[in-house]
Amino acid sequence: MKGRDWLVTGDGIYEACKSVKVWDLLRENYRFYRFLTEVETALNNVEDETVRLPELRMLVRRLIVNSYWLQIQHKEPCPQTGVSVLMLYEELGFPFTVQTVTFAPGVTSPIHNHGTWGVVAILKGQEKNTFWQRHPNAQFEDKIERTGELTLFSGDIISFTPDAIHSVEAISNEPTVTFNIYGETRMRERFEFDPITHKAKNF
Repeated sequence: MKGRDWLVTGDGIYEACKSVKVWDLLRENYRFYRFLTEVETALNNVEDETVRLPELRMLVRRLIVNSYWLQIQHKEPCPQTGVSVLMLYEELGFPFTVQTVTFAPGVTSPIHNHGTWGVVAILKGQEKNTFWQRHPNAQFEDKIERTGELTLFSGDIISFTPDAIHSVEAISNEPTVTFNIYGETRMRERFEFDPITHKAKNF
């Protein structure tokens, strides 16, 4: 699975990152538990976890390249909401969220940040990411402005700093499936933004 690597930061800027060659990622019997252990090791004793995003993108790509199991770990979109989430690993005290998310065609997410770092890989379909940045003024401290957009295809991986703001739209004719891993969310720093009222609320 070929693809591109991207990084999005709080200023709404996205940049292409160097990807590791697929043949350098091939492993025999590479298991999901090994991926989780390697992520945990990569973040041990690191004050600013975002400095590890290049390594985390590489680990996610290694998992995708070596794990057919991951390709079939997802739900059908919910008929009511158009979105389904499958938690892949959950353990008390484990500081990461690991899941697959399925979007029905045409579904759009709210404009939001994550309050933590994140790495998202497109497993199936296509999604359009629209990026925003805070642009406060004397009247609206939570005002945001659109900075650009990027269409992601199967095999692409995008990473976010905690203050990166985006919205997502599934644009393919089939459901879009993503693999998502996030750090420990700081709930007071995770927001949904309204570009009309220029207000934000916890998300």
